[in-house]
Amino acid sequence: MSDFSGKVVVVTGGGGVLGGEFARYMGAMGAHVAILDIRKEAAEELASEIVSKGGEAIGLEANVLEIESLKRANEVAIKNYGPCDILINGAGGNHPKGTTTKEYFEPGDESNDDILSFFDLDPEGVSFVFDLNFKGTLLPSMVFAREMANRDCVIINISSMNAFTPLTKIPAYSAAKSAVSNFTQWLAVHFSRVNIRVNAIAPGFFLTDQNRTLLTHEDGGYTDRAKKILEHTPLQRFGKPEDLNSTLHWLCQPESSFVTGVVIPVDGGFSAFSGV
Repeated sequence: MSDFSGKVVVVTGGGGVLGGEFARYMGAMGAHVAILDIRKEAAEELASEIVSKGGEAIGLEANVLEIESLKRANEVAIKNYGPCDILINGAGGNHPKGTTTKEYFEPGDESNDDILSFFDLDPEGVSFVFDLNFKGTLLPSMVFAREMANRDCVIINISSMNAFTPLTKIPAYSAAKSAVSNFTQWLAVHFSRVNIRVNAIAPGFFLTDQNRTLLTHEDGGYTDRAKKILEHTPLQRFGKPEDLNSTLHWLCQPESSFVTGVVIPVDGGFSAFSGV
């Protein structure tokens, strides 16, 4: 199985749970990893961890919604390692202001101040979620792919199960991830003549810093929503960050040179289960 010795890998959202695992894995595979995160200290801490284990990594501050911030990070990455070979667009997330309180709108909800219904969603909150996930994938691609042409490079986007079938309560996140999947296909076609492959991974349900409070109680027990998810996941568990590594590896290696424009579910069977 191919490793990635000497390849320059850029990971956005590298300070998060999934992005951090991508960075660790690529570092262990011999890549030179530029870890981008809006929290510089998180990126630097992870880079130090990778270096302490014999890898090559730098942590850089970057806001995926500000193109000048991304350009500055790209300049530093090129100065240290050279142009990007593999871009992993790992930045993303949800926000409470783009989330409804209940799964269904029912009679009387319109007069209940304790309920955030569809009609109460904050347009700015919805815009934040959509921008973070979609523009947070678009803008890094615009910046880092500029030097990728004709070098057999790869872009990996992070979609979601929400892109296949939207989950209740999170309309903004579901719509944004659908946009990421569509953009993945569009960009794969657009870059097909310059040897840049573009694919996406669609994780199922993983416990992350952002959803932990929605899925677990303070004592570590599962919430009702978490139990419902597990009931619809045939493998009967949440994913672990390392469960994504083999798919990431396959999509990035030269042996998959005929694979582009696909969105691969890694979901424990969630998308295959009808509920009965």
